[in-house]
Amino acid sequence: MGLNDDRQTSELFPQAHVPVMLRGPTDLDGFRQAARSLLARQVPPERVSWHTAGAAVQDLFSAQGVTDAAANAEACSDAPAVKVPAEFMALCESVILHRDPNRFGLLYRIFWRLAHEPGLRHDPLDPDRVQAGHMAQAVRRDLHKMKAFVRFRSVHDERFRAHPQDGPLHVAWFEPEHHIVEAVAPFFARRFTQMRWAILTPACSVEWDCVSGHGAAARPVQPQPAGMKGQLRFGPGAKKNDAPPADAGEQLWLTYYRHTFNPARMKLKAMQKEMPRKYWRNLPEAVLIGSLAEEANERSQRMLAQPASVTRRRLPAGDASRKGLKL
Repeated sequence: MGLNDDRQTSELFPQAHVPVMLRGPTDLDGFRQAARSLLARQVPPERVSWHTAGAAVQDLFSAQGVTDAAANAEACSDAPAVKVPAEFMALCESVILHRDPNRFGLLYRIFWRLAHEPGLRHDPLDPDRVQAGHMAQAVRRDLHKMKAFVRFRSVHDERFRAHPQDGPLHVAWFEPEHHIVEAVAPFFARRFTQMRWAILTPACSVEWDCVSGHGAAARPVQPQPAGMKGQLRFGPGAKKNDAPPADAGEQLWLTYYRHTFNPARMKLKAMQKEMPRKYWRNLPEAVLIGSLAEEANERSQRMLAQPASVTRRRLPAGDASRKGLKL
């Protein structure tokens, strides 16, 4: 009887884990290569330990994982591709952005099962698929919230003082729940193509330089949005204190927000569902929500008490002149 045939012995001396070190928390290409290599070697999911470079917490396998990743880079790239449903690749692109440290293990387990259980692709209620679907939905929601709740403030930095024609730098602070900064950066580059901006977050920061030639040389970490001249640069995380304070432009925005507020459409619960309170601390207009909500009922009553306006039909000048003609 072999060593692993004895149950108690197997529990005391389990099979060694296969460590995999990825370049970062969103290294999708590295995950795909490693997953193909592991599947080609028939390494089951329970024997794989996934790690990311630069993670705050490492374990005993980390150092060995780095060595293995470097030594097996060519083997991973030569591993044969495996046919999977198209929706699984889309699922990987979203789930890998989730902050759950077990996301790589979950995706590889689904990948392993798709190769060994053909019927899995037709089972939408499978627990692994359901869990991955919830994680992808959370990432999509976080992407939507970042697009909606980022607020920029102007800064007259050294670049502006030396080259005023480049315009000021617009800086924003945001606290995403997941690793979405690199994925959402092209959206802001397309929307604010003609201005210099930077978004600071605790884990990663991004800067868009729409004017080349004056900024510090840096290589973009991903292809630039098609048809736009500029450069996306990514850097380490920041602190909220690094973001600028309120400026005059923010006061104009608050005045606009106050005057466009419609008390008749005030639904506080629906608003909090779409804009949870955790985002309020970084939204300048949030300071007005309480007072506007308190005044909503009174303002609605005043609007209802006003007499109805009478709509009068106005005829064009030509029609009015022909109205007096008689045949």
